[in-house]
Amino acid sequence: MKEDIHPKMYLYKRIVEAKLFIDRNYAQKIELENISSEASFSKYHFLRLFKQAYGKSPHQYLTEVRISAAKRLLEKGDAVGDVCYAVGFDSIPSFTRLFKKQMGISPKQFSLAQQKTAEQKAKQPFQFIPNCFAESNGWNK
Repeated sequence: MKEDIHPKMYLYKRIVEAKLFIDRNYAQKIELENISSEASFSKYHFLRLFKQAYGKSPHQYLTEVRISAAKRLLEKGDAVGDVCYAVGFDSIPSFTRLFKKQMGISPKQFSLAQQKTAEQKAKQPFQFIPNCFAESNGWNK
């Protein structure tokens, strides 16, 4: 018997809408109930469907989105404390712990490394041009 694809597409669309809700509201306090109600599912059914669609829980996805936003702010030179609260974390220690777990270094170390790289690019910009690009354009190192 041929399955009707429309109900599956409708369910998938609702899951995508919930993911977009996370993307838009990551800096605010978001709970599973908020996200699941946005998709019009019970929280347990939503959790199963989200994991099935994205391979991770909504909380894991939210954390990844927040860390990604934090990286962008840290790259601009924002202070760790400001970044922590700007991306939706409640405390600096929990933010630091999660950031380090995902990135392998603390937010402060990440920020310092970004600053050092920016300084090196300003001093020696040609060192940051890929060799294959430089050679294809006839540039010598």
